[in-house]
Amino acid sequence: MDTGTHLVIGFGLAGLSMVDPVVASNPSVMTAVFIGTVLGSQAPDFDTLLRFKNNAVYIRNHRGISHSLPFVALWTLLITGILALIFRGVPVLHLGLWVLIAVAFHVFTDLFNTYGTQAFRPFNQKWISWNIIHIFDPFIFTAHLVAIFMWAVHAAEPTLIFPVLYGLIALYYVWRTLAHYLVEKKLPVQDPAHKAGDKYMAIPTYSLTAWNVVKQGEDGLYTLGDLRKGNLRWIDQVKCDIHPAAEASKSHKDIQAFLYFSGHACAQVIEKPWGYEVRWSDVRYRHRKQYPFVAVLLMDHSYKPLDSYIGWLSDDRLQKRLRVDSY
Repeated sequence: MDTGTHLVIGFGLAGLSMVDPVVASNPSVMTAVFIGTVLGSQAPDFDTLLRFKNNAVYIRNHRGISHSLPFVALWTLLITGILALIFRGVPVLHLGLWVLIAVAFHVFTDLFNTYGTQAFRPFNQKWISWNIIHIFDPFIFTAHLVAIFMWAVHAAEPTLIFPVLYGLIALYYVWRTLAHYLVEKKLPVQDPAHKAGDKYMAIPTYSLTAWNVVKQGEDGLYTLGDLRKGNLRWIDQVKCDIHPAAEASKSHKDIQAFLYFSGHACAQVIEKPWGYEVRWSDVRYRHRKQYPFVAVLLMDHSYKPLDSYIGWLSDDRLQKRLRVDSY
């Protein structure tokens, strides 16, 4: 989920903690738990600080080890320990339980969007992305805002508001999971150009009735489209180039970071007077006829790197970032 949604979930879990009599009966414990759930709901994304090093390190590691099973425990122990030192005498087990719930819930919700996490490290380093919930879900965000507002104005007791909220969200996740399963199951039937071996991926959008669709053929051709109110429409195709420059680019650290994260990267090679521009794009992220999540490497005719970029950019900004005019 996005940072804002994780934040309101932190507040929501603080409200839910009122069902714990030990928390509800002591203002000091209540305050500690409130801070703990808010920090816990943000902690796995502290790896955003890796941006200050460089984009390649950030993309390779964001939602990686920081969202893994050992780090769920580490974040919980760290936040609980700090708060226990500040709030002397607080019942550590109750505080730790709610911090753990906040951290674990953060990782759990991130599994449902397209970006995914490496939540099962160290047992499995595969990126897990279930493509069920959009990274910003209006229902989840708005439902939390309504619940928090009701709590703030004393419209009802938090012991009623937040169990109802999370009961509804649990049902919402079940419904969206089932909807995603049914959509992907029907895609081969709805596609008149379906061939044996084609793989389909339905990607959630802001709309509950709209999905973006990626079809991967055995020949390496990606077909992109959308599903709106049950109607499948193909709008673009991407053919991955097989070229020595694309193969050579895989030895560059930026390209390696991109390919480590993305399982749906496609290379396009453009010959220039000075050499080659190799652009790797993640085909899952199509926006306004572009693929803005890229790793680009400029190489001379001997495949020696000249410049590179990795990250999110529009095509115009990409050209400004790379020093193409100097070659």
